[in-house]
Amino acid sequence: MQDKVKLSVRSLVEYVYRSGSIETGFRSAVSLSEGTRLHQRIQKRYGEDDQKEVHFLADLFYGNLEFTLEGRCDGLLLRNNERIIDEIKSVSRSITDINEDTYPVHWAQAKCYAFMYARDHHLKKMTVQLTYVQSDTNEEKKFRQSFSFEKLEHFIQELLEAYTPYAEMRMMHKKDMMKSIRDLGFPFPNYREGQRKFAGAVYKTIAEGKSLYANAPTGIGKTISALFPAIKAIGEGEIQRIFYLTAKTITRQAAEEAIKLLEQSGLNHKTVTITAKDKICFKEETNCQKEYCEFANGYYDRINGAILDLLANENLMDRKVIEKYALKHRVCPFEFSLDAAYAGDAIIGDYNYVFDPRVSLKRFIEEEKKKTVLLVDEAHNLVDRAREMYSSSLDKSSFLQLSRSFKGRDEGIQQSAKRANQVFIALKKKCGEPKAIVEKDYPDELLPELQEFAACAEKYLFLNKHEAEDELLDTYFAVQSFIRISQLYDERFVTYFQDQRNDIRIKLFCLDPSYLLQQAVKGFKSTIFFSATLKPLNYFKDMLGFSKDDYTLSIPSPFSKEQTDVYIQPLSTRFHDRGESIEPIIKTIKDRLKGKKGNYLIFFPSYQYMEEVYRRFLDEDLHIRTIIQRTGMEEGEREAFLETFKPNAAETLLGFAVMGGIFSEGVDLQGDRLNGVLVVGVGLPQIGLERDIMKNYFLQHKKNGYDYAYTYPGMNKVLQAGGRLIRAENDTGMIVLIDDRYLHTKYQALLPEEWKDFMVLKKWLC
Repeated sequence: MQDKVKLSVRSLVEYVYRSGSIETGFRSAVSLSEGTRLHQRIQKRYGEDDQKEVHFLADLFYGNLEFTLEGRCDGLLLRNNERIIDEIKSVSRSITDINEDTYPVHWAQAKCYAFMYARDHHLKKMTVQLTYVQSDTNEEKKFRQSFSFEKLEHFIQELLEAYTPYAEMRMMHKKDMMKSIRDLGFPFPNYREGQRKFAGAVYKTIAEGKSLYANAPTGIGKTISALFPAIKAIGEGEIQRIFYLTAKTITRQAAEEAIKLLEQSGLNHKTVTITAKDKICFKEETNCQKEYCEFANGYYDRINGAILDLLANENLMDRKVIEKYALKHRVCPFEFSLDAAYAGDAIIGDYNYVFDPRVSLKRFIEEEKKKTVLLVDEAHNLVDRAREMYSSSLDKSSFLQLSRSFKGRDEGIQQSAKRANQVFIALKKKCGEPKAIVEKDYPDELLPELQEFAACAEKYLFLNKHEAEDELLDTYFAVQSFIRISQLYDERFVTYFQDQRNDIRIKLFCLDPSYLLQQAVKGFKSTIFFSATLKPLNYFKDMLGFSKDDYTLSIPSPFSKEQTDVYIQPLSTRFHDRGESIEPIIKTIKDRLKGKKGNYLIFFPSYQYMEEVYRRFLDEDLHIRTIIQRTGMEEGEREAFLETFKPNAAETLLGFAVMGGIFSEGVDLQGDRLNGVLVVGVGLPQIGLERDIMKNYFLQHKKNGYDYAYTYPGMNKVLQAGGRLIRAENDTGMIVLIDDRYLHTKYQALLPEEWKDFMVLKKWLC
């Protein structure tokens, strides 16, 4: 029995025929939609006997493999009793630069359709036509070639021959993987309390093709509890691929460790981690031009060999492995990781590869999505991240500067930037006395000017891409984003104009991302949202796109109250009281750490507040060693910070950090590496324009606007910070909550059960 491979025409020809270098593209959202319009304009000229968007399907054989090849051609024309395959391609470059041999991959695609049609209709020859249309000028250029059926058949066999080593490797791996999954046992002798329940809920949700919203507390092993049933679902044929999505590098590393653990238990599984381009780029400056980067130059000539080498020798393809093979084959490590991801059984990466309309992995077709599960870790982070992804802003000063700097250099950019600047001036007058105006409607008067600017900038950048200026590039990409987000704009958005002295900012602000998140996950088989702090659950259901058929799960903490001594220090840390709170905070630290050895973390709601307390604390001669979180810490600096927390400390160490920052989530200082956590304040975001806009929006929608905009996001940071302390069943320590609001019923209701047996400390006075 032959093994079966399902394959699209485009995937086949791109694998075999892609060549050359990575080039930074300058195709705006306008041009992408233009491509569809141009296709349709040409198709409207077809005769009544012509057909458009013709679907083809063919079963083909090569070696031990049976290929099911599928595709859709733009046109099937009838001219003088002759059938012609028409493949339409819209291009940004000048039409005069394109000749018959410019794009071999386009001929390959059209020849596949010609072969399938000729075979189905027993034709001895076929004609293939490539129709190129220039997106700005609408100029057209056509090329035609005729092929005998024998030549087309030989061509298809050559394609399959080139693709077969890759297909055979994937097929062999799939057999080995499925056997390894069937034999795979849970990698620990026993399930922890709550762990089996969570794992069972994940499997059931995947099997039924639904979504799960799970509050899965620290200590049950939520990473392995999500991955193990998902991998078992692959073995049962429920799904074919896993996306493990996270907000932070440290959480991605936890997923990699869980995969390693499963590999040690016998799993044979290809996992690819995608690292952000700026982090993994080998060059000082991230500039994907062949003249600048040797890893971009000739990338497509080397990539197939690099992928085959990687897949033949590695299973867990983390950042170090990707970098090793990228250097070996001289390919761009970021693009390499993306290409490897399409062959992966599991992909570990940031939220934006699925949810962000600007950077998501577009090459996964709907059919593949239907066999993919999304595991969304630390899902509490997705609410604000989604708002950020679905919002976009522009500043007037960008257009004013470009209208000046391009005067006499490029009239299109100069004039379009000038007109956009004039729209901003009109909007500034509209602002009048108030510093900001909020409107429900999208600013229609700005869109045509932005589209015109994008078209002019795109043309200039394409012609001058090797001397592209940062100022123009930055504005071009910002405009691209703005236009793209404008296409998502609905009643869940507002537009606000903010007067900033000599400038004005306009922002399309997504207030409620739930609908867009729902749309983003729609094509996938199943989505598992999970976090140790998905509380209050109703708030997160609201914000993440819960539907009535979805499941929820809330697992109690496996830790006992006896493991933690919880104290509340009732003093005001509200913004206007912070100056007076510094001495009482220092007294509280002194009192709680007096005579104690060990490692402690104190979290603050802002850098400024933290640094003020830190400076005053250093003036006290308390014989306490201190370290402090700095803004923009590199990975090495972060690791050094955490390495300071050593077990069995002979002295007292106090680390100063910020709530919601890099050390308040995903950090796992088990055992004696952390003995206590102090949390200053209730984590509320700073009162400001955007949070107040959100508050008013949710009030209008019959929600508690203040809680949605301030309380819930703030207390989530508190829970995350406090959650650094008890990570395993033998951990013990103290938590000190420094704020009088913790004595209010509303805030106490948001605390974990194991924190509610607290002691109130005496109130320190200045």
